[in-house]
Amino acid sequence: MSIPAPHPSGFPPAATGHERIMHEHSLASFDGRELFYRAWHPGYVRSKALILFHGGHEHSGRFQDLVERLDLADVSVFAWDARGHGRSPGARGHARHFHDLVRDADCFVRHVSATYGIRVEDMMVLGHSVGSVIIGAWLHDYAPGVRGAVLGSPAFDVRLYAPLALPALRLWRRLNPDAFVNSYVRPGMLTHDRAEAEARRRDPLIAPPIAVRVLTSLYDTAARIIDDAGAITTPVLLLSAGSDWVVHKAAQRRFFERLGSRDRAMHVLPGFYHEIFHERDRHIPIGLAREFILRQFGAPRVTLPNAPVARHGEAEYQRLLQPLAALDPCRLYYAGLRAGLKTVGRLSAGVRLGWASGFDSGRTLDYVYRNGARGFTPLGRIIDRAYLDSAGWRGIRERGANLQSLLMQAVQRQRRRHGAVHVVDLASGPGRYVLESLRRLDDRHVSATCRDRDTAGLAEGRRLAAAYGLRGVDFEPGDAFDARSIRSLRQRPNVAVVSGLYELFSDNQLIGRSLAAIHEVLVDGGYLIYTNQPYHPQQALIARTLVNRDGQPWVMRLRSQAEMNALVRRAGFEPREMLIDDAGIFSVTLAVKRSQP
Repeated sequence: MSIPAPHPSGFPPAATGHERIMHEHSLASFDGRELFYRAWHPGYVRSKALILFHGGHEHSGRFQDLVERLDLADVSVFAWDARGHGRSPGARGHARHFHDLVRDADCFVRHVSATYGIRVEDMMVLGHSVGSVIIGAWLHDYAPGVRGAVLGSPAFDVRLYAPLALPALRLWRRLNPDAFVNSYVRPGMLTHDRAEAEARRRDPLIAPPIAVRVLTSLYDTAARIIDDAGAITTPVLLLSAGSDWVVHKAAQRRFFERLGSRDRAMHVLPGFYHEIFHERDRHIPIGLAREFILRQFGAPRVTLPNAPVARHGEAEYQRLLQPLAALDPCRLYYAGLRAGLKTVGRLSAGVRLGWASGFDSGRTLDYVYRNGARGFTPLGRIIDRAYLDSAGWRGIRERGANLQSLLMQAVQRQRRRHGAVHVVDLASGPGRYVLESLRRLDDRHVSATCRDRDTAGLAEGRRLAAAYGLRGVDFEPGDAFDARSIRSLRQRPNVAVVSGLYELFSDNQLIGRSLAAIHEVLVDGGYLIYTNQPYHPQQALIARTLVNRDGQPWVMRLRSQAEMNALVRRAGFEPREMLIDDAGIFSVTLAVKRSQP
């Protein structure tokens, strides 16, 4: 693809009056994939942005009419062609996983902010159909702080008219991971406007295929976002088509009712087909969107470090702390499962280690990272394989890979700035991900201190460091919640890591004190890498059947990414980059130390 680079200032030469000229550019996404995008700039003030996300089989060129009708005189508008769509490369309708589209969206927004000098806090987003689901997942997982979101006909639950279609698609994906299906939707099912339907039919950039892996993971992501919509506090306008042949409105209603946004509205447009922004009476939804956008841009903003901290997940945490009623059928189910794990389950080496050291301990996590099924007898190894392949442990391994990626980036940046770099992991267990990162870096100017309350885990870390031939790594007891312990570090770190710890505790004040002490000991401009657990599909099962390192029921307090980021900001850090697994269970964030908390 040969697309002109943006003007050095980000913006092209100014247009005159209310003229708005469309420019074409490209950006490199998280995996290096080049994505095409269009930009429409006003002739004067350029401090605000609206970013558009098209639906499935669509492309950014079809937003031209919407941009003109919105008539946002002082707002730059941007719209991409998603990977596998329009003028972006890749097989039509293909992505490795739906969440890669969400990652692309985050890269797109950050690219716009960096290239055009527009703060994310001065942006709004608007999506249609699948694009609305991308926005919903992005708001939930990344907590970006945009002013608001317009969700048009969100495809939270696509209509599949064939019986058992979704289970059949999941089976087909297992048998053929690269399978495709063609959309059954015809233009006349999308809009009453015959001219628009004919334009869609003749558009060479609209292609009917969609990868089965994208379709099934779209369902999974949408179900997760609906279930946990309370974590989303961004102002939202949801526009629903009253006669939609493509998606079910019930899922849109569930999402809206569970939203954590104080400023939210939902409008059902009677008689409208799915393509509301290309419908015969599209002036109605476009007028509602314009009014909402102007109102959000005109509203005063609370600076992020001072924003209120919403304790999402607190009610569920308190519920899981209470025992189940004697006649609750779930009580018998969980008791039977727990008994099985304490008897037959002990044939699995991983389950046996969990009962001995706690299923949240550093040694258990180190076993999960190694991912080698072990146990007594073939049955024990089968149980261990199933245990290691559970959703949570798959997410833990992806979290480990993401942590290593951000850790190596942080060390390399600090190395260029300071020459020598010291890393501290304040709740390391054996510290496998730190040690493996140091081994890959192979740099004598990089040293590390691994701390933990678990001395057995530290001893295992020493053995692992010796096996790797690493020098300059110290292992010492320490408490990540004791400010005096943190201040006792012999060397000021350039990079501090807190992984898998804060999500185990409910007390935000406890976490705040820990973060404040870390801010105190880090060098100026140093990095904090922290993990979070905004969602877990097995939260109740874990609380009712497993134990933590203290031998107590392992009840996890899930925090939204917005809540965790707010705690970090209050301590004097600014989150910069975040990675998250496909299932949205574990996030890893890199933040930089501000000079003043």
